[in-house]
Amino acid sequence: MSFFNKMLASVGIGAVEVNTHLEKSSYYPGEDIRGVIHIRGGNVDQNVDRIYVKLMTEYTKEINDKKFYESYTIAKVKLSDSLIVKQGDKLEIPFEFPLPLETPLTLSRQPVWVHTGLDIEYAIDPKDRDFIEVTPHPYTSVVLDAVSELGFRFKMATCEHHPRLGRGVPFVQEIEFYPGPEYARRITELELIMHLEYDRLSVLVEIDRRGRGLSGWLERSFDMDESQCRMILEKSELKKGPAYVAEILKDLLDRQI
Repeated sequence: MSFFNKMLASVGIGAVEVNTHLEKSSYYPGEDIRGVIHIRGGNVDQNVDRIYVKLMTEYTKEINDKKFYESYTIAKVKLSDSLIVKQGDKLEIPFEFPLPLETPLTLSRQPVWVHTGLDIEYAIDPKDRDFIEVTPHPYTSVVLDAVSELGFRFKMATCEHHPRLGRGVPFVQEIEFYPGPEYARRITELELIMHLEYDRLSVLVEIDRRGRGLSGWLERSFDMDESQCRMILEKSELKKGPAYVAEILKDLLDRQI
């Protein structure tokens, strides 16, 4: 084990390599993520302080009227304590953890990824990044289908910094919709923020009303054309399907506009 090889390994040349293989690439919140971390030893023995995986995403944060992207760790799982990866070793470390309920959907190119890292003192830490697709939980799917049944069309989704509304995370995912024919004259936009739990789904509904004439201009000027309300759907209600939930949402919208 030459001094030269040690120095090269400390800057990542001929060092330990890591590559994570996930069981699949698409998951929904609450589903288990399974995979195997493949570690290959480099040209020298290296002491690894710990091996971990993190589930990460990003959100936008506004500071002084400028928007910035912030990376955020939703979950972190430690997989090992200190170990020595010998020269030429080939190791496999399986892992499994549930995708947190707070994980945003990968709509509008929202990034979510599994970050694998090895902590090595006095060296560049080997790491790997695997992007995943996050699809709606069955509860969330019922609400999205209900919105579609009422004629609304998907517009965009964004993750915005909002520590007050975020539950356990400093952001919320806002899903926006264009109105269909039934609501086009009364609503310009429908926005949903969904908080998923194991036995219910809480939905914050924001409605942008379409104002007319002078009164409409005044409402827009003072943000009076927006209204918010909350819809809490129990597991038993969600099991009744999109048509049932669509009726609840329709009644809520009609009362607000």
